[in-house]
Amino acid sequence: MNDLSQRTRAWISADPDPSTREELESLLESGEMAEVAERMDGTLTFGTAGIRGVVEAGSNRMNRASVMRTTRGLADFLLERHAGSPRGPVVVGRDARTSSLRFMADTVGVLVAAGITVRFWPGHVPTPLVAYAVGELGASAGVMITASHNPPRDNGYKVYDANGAQIVPPVDSAIAAAIDRVGAARDVPRLEEALDGGHPGVLPIEDQLWQRYRRTVARGRLGSAGDRSLRIVYTPLHGVGWRFVREVLEEAGYDDIRPVREQMEPDGSFPTVDFPNPEEPGALDLALSLAEQVDADLVLANDPDADRLAVAVAGPDGWLSLTGNQVGVLLGDYLLSRHDDRVTPLLINSIVSSPMAGFVAADYGARFETTLTGFKWIANAALDIEATGEAVFLFGYEEALGYSVGRAVRDKDGVSAALALADLAAECRRDGRTLRDRLANLYRRYGLWASVQRSVRRPGSAGLAAIGTAMQNLVTSPPDRLAGIPVAGTTDYRVGARTRPRWLGAASLISLDLDDGTRVLVRPSGTEPKLKIYVDAHVPVPGSGDPFALEEPLVEKAGQAADDLIGSLGI
Repeated sequence: MNDLSQRTRAWISADPDPSTREELESLLESGEMAEVAERMDGTLTFGTAGIRGVVEAGSNRMNRASVMRTTRGLADFLLERHAGSPRGPVVVGRDARTSSLRFMADTVGVLVAAGITVRFWPGHVPTPLVAYAVGELGASAGVMITASHNPPRDNGYKVYDANGAQIVPPVDSAIAAAIDRVGAARDVPRLEEALDGGHPGVLPIEDQLWQRYRRTVARGRLGSAGDRSLRIVYTPLHGVGWRFVREVLEEAGYDDIRPVREQMEPDGSFPTVDFPNPEEPGALDLALSLAEQVDADLVLANDPDADRLAVAVAGPDGWLSLTGNQVGVLLGDYLLSRHDDRVTPLLINSIVSSPMAGFVAADYGARFETTLTGFKWIANAALDIEATGEAVFLFGYEEALGYSVGRAVRDKDGVSAALALADLAAECRRDGRTLRDRLANLYRRYGLWASVQRSVRRPGSAGLAAIGTAMQNLVTSPPDRLAGIPVAGTTDYRVGARTRPRWLGAASLISLDLDDGTRVLVRPSGTEPKLKIYVDAHVPVPGSGDPFALEEPLVEKAGQAADDLIGSLGI
C-alpha cells in the first residue's frame, strides 16, 4: 500500500490540472485505497478504437495529464518517423462531450509546442470527418477526441495514421512506447490557449472541407431514382450528427426529415438516455414514439459522434430495430447490385459479423474478406488489397452498427451510411416494397441467419483477470455441447497468425464451430470491461415461405448456445 501511495502522490505532483490533483488527494486523505488502486492500476493503452476511459483523476483514467502525455508520445513518434519534420499537419477534432473541448485544446497545445503544425475543426464534428480530413489535407496523423457511444462519464482519444485509417500494429505499439518515455505531464511543453488563433502553426479547418465531403459523398451515390418523399425520423442521441445528416439528406432530395427535438442538439450530459448507444434497449424509444405519431417510413439514428447508424422499420407488430448485420447485408446487396462491372468489387466485414455477407458477395462475383474486430482492420485490409490492383473497395461493415460506403472515409461513417440507407429505402418505396420485404427476399435466397450477442461485464482489475482466465479455460477445456449441439472444433486466434493476412492476425479471440454450422465467437471488449459472445446460426428458407416465421426459434437456439457457454465459463 505504501508503494501505491507513493505512486499516487508522484502522479499528483506531476499533474498540471489542480482539479484532478485535488480529486486524488481527497481519495488518499479519506483512505479510499481500493478506489485509488483502481485509478492507478496501470495506464490506458490503445485498444480497438484508441484510448478510452472514465474521465477522472489517475493514471488509468482519461484526464488532462493522460491526454498531454499521450499527445507528447504521439508527437515524438511523428518527429522520429519523419526525421524531425512531419510532412503534413496533424488533424484534430472533437465530439460534444463535456470534456472534449478541453482535451482538444491540450492536444493542439502539446503538438504545436513540439513543432508540429495542426489543423483543427473549430466546432464539434462527426468522427468520420476527421478521418476524411486526414486524407484531404495530406496530414501526417489525425486525433479525434471522442468516446463514441460509451457512457456519459467516459471520453477517449482516437488516432488516425497518414493513410486516413486508425492506427494498427506496429504503429500503435511504437506510439505506446513513446508515451511510456514521456516524463511528468507538468513538464510536457504546451502552448496555452492554443485554439485562440494566435499561433501560425494552428489553423482552423474551414467549412469548405465539409462541403467537399458532401460533394464526394454525392458523387459516390448510385444514381438512385427512388421515391424521396420518404418521411424520415432522425435522432443524433444528443450527439453531433443532426446538422451533418440533415444537410446531406436534404441535398439528396429528402425534405421530410423529422428530428427528435429532445435529442437534436449536442449535449454531453445525454439527459434523455442512460447509455447513448443506439444498440442499447430504450435508446431509440423517443425516436420510435415520434415515428408512430407522424406515420414515418423510416427511423435513422446516429451514435454521439455519428460514426455508427441504427435503423428501424415498420413491421406487422410495430416498429422493428434492424440489427447491424441486417443493415450490413441490405447495404452490401444494394451496393453490389449497382456496382461498376468493369472492376472487381471488394466487400469486407469483421469476423464477428454475420457470415451471410460472404454468400451475398460470392453471388455477385465480388471479393470478400473478414478482418479482426475494429474498423481499423477493415480499412487497412481495403488499402492492402486495393494496392494489389485485384479489387476496389465498395463496402465494409461490422455488426456493431458500423458501415463504410465507398472510399471517401477510411473508417465507419454514419453520415454517408444514412444517405445510402435512405436511397435504398426510397428505391424500395418506389417499387411498392419495404426494407423488411427486401430483407425477406435475401433470406429466401441465402437462408435465414440469426445473430445473438451476450456480454458479461466485469469491471476493475479483478474483472479483467477473470476475463483472461475465462478465455484461457475456453481453449484448455472447451464445452462438449452448446444448446445440445456438439462442438466440432475450436480455433484460437491468439496463435497461427503467420498463416493469416495481417488484418486477421493474432488476437484474443476464440471460435467454436458446432456440428450444425452454428458459429460461436468469444472475445474481450477492446473498449469496455466485458467479455463479448457472438453466435451466428443459420437455417434454409423453404420455397416462398415467410423467413421471419423461422426467426424466433433460431434466435432462441443461438441464445441458448451463448447462455450455455457463459455457464460453462463460470464467469
